[in-house]
Amino acid sequence: MPHWIEPHPTGIYIRPADAWIDPSIPQERALVTHGHADHARGGHGHVWATRETLAIMALRYGTASGTAVPYGDEIRMKDVTISYVPAGHVLGSAQIVLEHAGERVVVTGDYKRRPDPTCKPFEPVPCDIFVTEATFGLPVFRHPDTSSEVDRLLAALHANPDRCVLVGAYALGKAQRLICEIRARGHHDPIYIHGAMERMCALYSDFGIDLGELRPATGIQAKDMRGHIIVSPPSALNDRWSRRLPDPITAMASGWMRVRQRARQKNVELPLVISDHADWDELTDTIREVAPTETWITHGREEALLHWCMTHQMRARALALVGREDEDEG
Repeated sequence: MPHWIEPHPTGIYIRPADAWIDPSIPQERALVTHGHADHARGGHGHVWATRETLAIMALRYGTASGTAVPYGDEIRMKDVTISYVPAGHVLGSAQIVLEHAGERVVVTGDYKRRPDPTCKPFEPVPCDIFVTEATFGLPVFRHPDTSSEVDRLLAALHANPDRCVLVGAYALGKAQRLICEIRARGHHDPIYIHGAMERMCALYSDFGIDLGELRPATGIQAKDMRGHIIVSPPSALNDRWSRRLPDPITAMASGWMRVRQRARQKNVELPLVISDHADWDELTDTIREVAPTETWITHGREEALLHWCMTHQMRARALALVGREDEDEG
């Protein structure tokens, strides 16, 4: 293990740069991979991230002090060269590439390998140490084709013109991707959105992501939403807000919908397996592709991926980082 990079429960410390990657508590110098709350937070002295991630952090956490790092550019912190490479997770998401003392370390944050119209695709970077997520690090998690899941949503909508389809989707990333995927399948009717999503959708539009016509779902009569798609945070699927909708078909877009028990627990009628994380095959294929000397595994199902590495004669270790999973964000 390189002596200059140290995993801690609250983040990864880069000793020669005196900086932290995705620290879960306030630090003076923070390198942030993306804007989700288990990786980004307010209160840091200074943040380095992509321009999009800084805008997301400003919107969500009020973060004011930050330096934008364009994809592919290199910055120096003392004796460490740092660059940000697309991770394919959400708008602005990045892998952080660290080079020091002849060694290269890649910290992926969260990533996926599927095409996503809302963000730049993952770029593999060969390295010595590969720090990978493992949110869906079990062989049971093999995500289906995204377009087939969207087609199931649209089929349910067209088969029930007097109802609406209410889709639970995480407010940052999943909701905007889902809307774009629906548009790509030829559905250009207005889509209604929960009030909690309005500002984030507007931010995506400001960065050039075309979401089509969106309308606020608040204050609209139920009859006017018949035959339409409504997107809300997962937490709103079964609360009082949803009771005013016209006989909704309740759907949820998440990699966790592969687990039927989770769908039943959330009273989801139409589970859609659409994930912003790499599935099992994508995790293992990516490790093979970047061919690290050692793999560090975090936030997820570390044990199975650790075992896979060992059986393939690859050095690996599991990290114990705290607070690195949000079920609704899968």
